[in-house]
Amino acid sequence: MSFLKNFLSDSDEVMLLLGNEAIARGAIEAGVGFAATYPGTPSSEVGEILMKAAPHTGMYFQYSINEKVAYEMAYGASLSGKRSFVFMKHVGLNVAADPFVTSLYTGIGGGMVVMTADDPSMFSSQNEQDNRRYGDLAHAPIIEPSNPQEAKDFIKMAFELSEKYSIPIMLRTTTRVSHMRAPVHLRKIQNIVEKNTDIKKERSRYSSIPSNARKLKPQLTHKIDLISHDPDFDSLNRIEKSEGSAFGIITSGVSYNYVKDALVDSGVQANILKLGMTNPIPIEITQKFMNENSRILVVEELDPYLETKIRAFNDNLGGITKITGKLDRILPWSLEFSEGIVMNSILKMAGIQSTVKEAEVRGIPPEFCPGCPHRSSFFSIKRALRMSGASDTILSSDIGCYSLSYYDPYDMADIILDMGASISVGAGISIASGKKTVAFIGDSTFFHSGITAIINAKRSNANMLIFILDNTTTAMTGQEPTPEFPFSIGDEQFNGIGIESILSGIGVDHSTVDAFDEGNIIRETIRSIKQSGLKAIIIRGPCALLPHQKISYFEVSPDQCSGCMNCVDNFHCPAIIRDGNVARIDPYECDGCGACSEIYVCPVKAIHEVKL
Repeated sequence: MSFLKNFLSDSDEVMLLLGNEAIARGAIEAGVGFAATYPGTPSSEVGEILMKAAPHTGMYFQYSINEKVAYEMAYGASLSGKRSFVFMKHVGLNVAADPFVTSLYTGIGGGMVVMTADDPSMFSSQNEQDNRRYGDLAHAPIIEPSNPQEAKDFIKMAFELSEKYSIPIMLRTTTRVSHMRAPVHLRKIQNIVEKNTDIKKERSRYSSIPSNARKLKPQLTHKIDLISHDPDFDSLNRIEKSEGSAFGIITSGVSYNYVKDALVDSGVQANILKLGMTNPIPIEITQKFMNENSRILVVEELDPYLETKIRAFNDNLGGITKITGKLDRILPWSLEFSEGIVMNSILKMAGIQSTVKEAEVRGIPPEFCPGCPHRSSFFSIKRALRMSGASDTILSSDIGCYSLSYYDPYDMADIILDMGASISVGAGISIASGKKTVAFIGDSTFFHSGITAIINAKRSNANMLIFILDNTTTAMTGQEPTPEFPFSIGDEQFNGIGIESILSGIGVDHSTVDAFDEGNIIRETIRSIKQSGLKAIIIRGPCALLPHQKISYFEVSPDQCSGCMNCVDNFHCPAIIRDGNVARIDPYECDGCGACSEIYVCPVKAIHEVKL
């Protein structure tokens, strides 16, 4: 039986699921009728499974142009009475922050849940912001699961509570929860839930102009106060008592797992308050726990968000217990935890000298896949800039696979800020300095937030050359579709929108070249870098991870190889390795793109194609 058939089973059974897959199942069990996202690790798998499942469940699903649009569409679906689900990685909520904060004021129709997947240690992100701060800022209830089973169950409960209070609810995960795999008990799937298909015209509620917003804000804070005392949330939180315990630990999310492991391995006895709801703090159970423990350690990844709230709550109770945590520097503020880090803090609380060494993690620089079109592109552009005498040009890059051009030997990213910023930052530098700049942006990122930036650059007369690196997919997060090409999910058809037509509509001079035609990339770059004004070059070549049939590979003729190692040191394909004084290609690693056989990579033409 296929995974999808098992996944959509309506009978009680157990499946081994990722946290993200469990979240998708929870949304289906909850009767979600509308789901939208912009893909981003560590939330990507939710979209991948919902895209496949939607045609079989009646759910509408889409990959939106960006997170702000996804949030607003889900909000609109909620107003029409459908349960709606919008999800994104942590930095995606930055993009969606405007509608997120205001929708807490207006309230909703059908239940609405927003998932934010934080990325401690920044495995695939430019920062590791703690999005619990957004919940606090917006006065949004926050629910945090610690394993796949809770991920499924909590999201179902979130929809119920969302409708009870007419309020969007944040489901916050982290990388380890999203990518943890564990047995999950499935339950019956609800039909699509629709409260009311007719949208009510409640202008004083849904039009958040100042005169209305001033009335809505007190209603929001009142809801949060009610939620903090609501027994319907009790099942999200629990106290785990330990006989002979010396102190208490308050924790949530993935940190709970580290605490449990550390207590078992250290032999220390401690009571635990596991909070599944971290905004607002549940009053009764928290006060009970604080009354029962004279010393409390707060264990949480990233910011001392929970600790700050617990300390404030403790102050309101007259300081009945001593609170310890990140603010005492017993636990670090940055990067994800390990069992060793948590165990050392627990041993310190217990007054035991620790001999536990924290694991040292040494990162290996990531690199382009064999056959990646970006390798050929950056190799050629770097050569062209050097030939043009423009090697010192400021290079503003963006978020995507092409960010890997930052590393040796390409060194083609001087600035990387956020999605779409390559064009805006490059234009700002150009206008302020009077110098020509170069910007790199991907096809998916161009649609996400590059279009408005390029309109502004055109309007501002920026002197800039923009490379749009089009690998025909959203590659970094899992090969999701981009708006450039037609796409369908079940019977739902999505139109394709060409990048060239957008640039033409804006009035930007542009050309298109093949990513594996190194000579043409070099010539077009040299020609364009010498021109003034705004110019775009689209470099198009499919992602090597897209399904395709390998029809050949390439090999090095040892007797022809000069040993210059240009293919190893400067082209830097992982399929090409140094073998004594000559280069050698691993036929199993080689993707067959043939870029290494070009004279610009192998000037002696020692690399030849071998047909399969």
